[in-house]
Amino acid sequence: MGNAWWNLTLRFLLELSALLGLGMAGWSFPVEFWRWILAIALPLIAAVLWGTFAVLDDPSRSGRAPVPVSGAVRLVLELVILFGGAAGFYLAGHTATGIVMALLIALSYAFSPDRLNWLLRQ
Repeated sequence: MGNAWWNLTLRFLLELSALLGLGMAGWSFPVEFWRWILAIALPLIAAVLWGTFAVLDDPSRSGRAPVPVSGAVRLVLELVILFGGAAGFYLAGHTATGIVMALLIALSYAFSPDRLNWLLRQ
């Protein structure tokens, strides 16, 4: 069920939302100069980390891994970025959006036990 079309779609939208949430958290910084830097840098850093550190032969990523890591490391990276985006919405004053996003992240992983097992075995 982890690869059901609706879960893959939800996961993709959560990944995009995480980048937006991180950008909004940066934009909510009170100092004008740092606001611009953080609003651009936080999502950019998250996207680079997401694309760089992967599990070798991960079927959801065409099997390529620029920097191979263990499944546990990849899982932690995913959770930090996704929940970081939810926290970004929350900190930027969009409390309901942050909470709903966190619940949707939990729902997505709850319906992906096969992916979780695969990651933890790698």
